[in-house]
Amino acid sequence: MQPIVAVVADVRDFDNYRWHATPQFYLEAAMGVAGVLPMILPAFGERIDYEALIGRIDGVLLSGSKSNVHPELYGAETTPEHEPFDEARDATALPLIHAALDAGLPLFAICRGLQELNVALGGSIAHEIQTRDGIADHRAPASDDQDVRFRLTHDVAVKPGSCLASIIGGADRVEVNSLHRQAIDTLSPRLQIEATADDGTVEAVSVIDAKGFAVGVQWHPEYWAKTDETSGRLFRAFGDAVRAHAAG
Repeated sequence: MQPIVAVVADVRDFDNYRWHATPQFYLEAAMGVAGVLPMILPAFGERIDYEALIGRIDGVLLSGSKSNVHPELYGAETTPEHEPFDEARDATALPLIHAALDAGLPLFAICRGLQELNVALGGSIAHEIQTRDGIADHRAPASDDQDVRFRLTHDVAVKPGSCLASIIGGADRVEVNSLHRQAIDTLSPRLQIEATADDGTVEAVSVIDAKGFAVGVQWHPEYWAKTDETSGRLFRAFGDAVRAHAAG
């Protein structure tokens, strides 16, 4: 049986319904490249028995999203510029992160997922980073063409000897895409930096005290997982870790 990976849903209102959903890019990368079965976890927050859930899954994938982690969760003042929010996802992802790490489940966090990981472990988030002196514009280019929006646009420097370096074959620089306006501000004491952009933006992290695979990236490897070597390596490494955990 394929190992099962929980993917926390976004909560969206459209067509006169409330939906718990995840973009197909993530599900396809998990299924088609990592070789695991992604199961969308409804964002029901404290109603979920996380201990029981952890006993039934083999890994956790935290996707990107248009929504942002609520500033109250890292002690910042809430302003309209921080929106949109998805407090139901916050209330689900953060306890799931703790439960997964405590149990040693493989965890792969992407974009918003990386920011959730940092906040869950005591870090904070910087908003509208492109307005800061010396920081590049990391937002997606304006286009209706997803290939344009998700194109690989800048390099990141990979920390030598890091977990990420071993995953991607030892390269010291790789090209990534960039679709975010927030980034890590104060790094959680439980995280270590795995890669940075040339402007100093944290682009990848790992959990220092994790029992297994626990990696977060600020870019979007799910979009090119089938064609870009770096993106594919990340998902394949996650899949290998999930299968190893499932095998006991």
